[in-house]
Amino acid sequence: MKNKISRIRKILTGAGCIAAVCAAFALIISAGMVCFERNRILTPDEVAERKDTDCILVLGCAVYGRDVPSQMLADRLKRGVELYDMGAAPKLLMSGDHGSVYYNEVGTMKDYAVQAGVPSSDVFTDHAGFSTYDSMYRARDIFRARKIIIVTQRYHLYRALFIARALGLDAYGVSSDYQTYAGQSYREVREIAARDKAFAYCIFKPAPSLLGNAVPISGDGDVTDD
Repeated sequence: MKNKISRIRKILTGAGCIAAVCAAFALIISAGMVCFERNRILTPDEVAERKDTDCILVLGCAVYGRDVPSQMLADRLKRGVELYDMGAAPKLLMSGDHGSVYYNEVGTMKDYAVQAGVPSSDVFTDHAGFSTYDSMYRARDIFRARKIIIVTQRYHLYRALFIARALGLDAYGVSSDYQTYAGQSYREVREIAARDKAFAYCIFKPAPSLLGNAVPISGDGDVTDD
């Protein structure tokens, strides 16, 4: 009986050690991503001074009902339009989830920009931006972007910038944190796992969920309307 208990203790101790090592490794990856990418997060004025940027890439977020952007998405859109108006880039690329006829992030995003005064032809919609990784991959391969400004909340920017640069994009970011958001502590914890997943994806570089024919960002954004 004592030998059995001793074996169980050894197994539990070993499992605990493995779990601790995995947790430490996950935290190291997350902290490293933040450290490596923080200098690429600029102010609106700083990013507007950069030349020859192809587009402002606004990452999607929740939409309520048919066409009501969540507060986080509304703030991303507000920042994206602000940067466009400052001349930071000649095009906006709205990338998000349109996996159903009943849910359309990018349509809502484009409507917001057009209502804010951005010409419709300058707003591209990526209907298959189902993840941050997919959005970056498709920005490069479908929309032929090479130099981009990414707009999202700061906690998300580190991962987005890491993926973009791993895929060969010249990317800088601007935070859209106009306020403090409910549930942010939970997002920060969840983001650690998301950064670890992104790290693995950037090693193997799998193709995204959907690809398709090229639609160069230098053209007319209306061709991407659904």
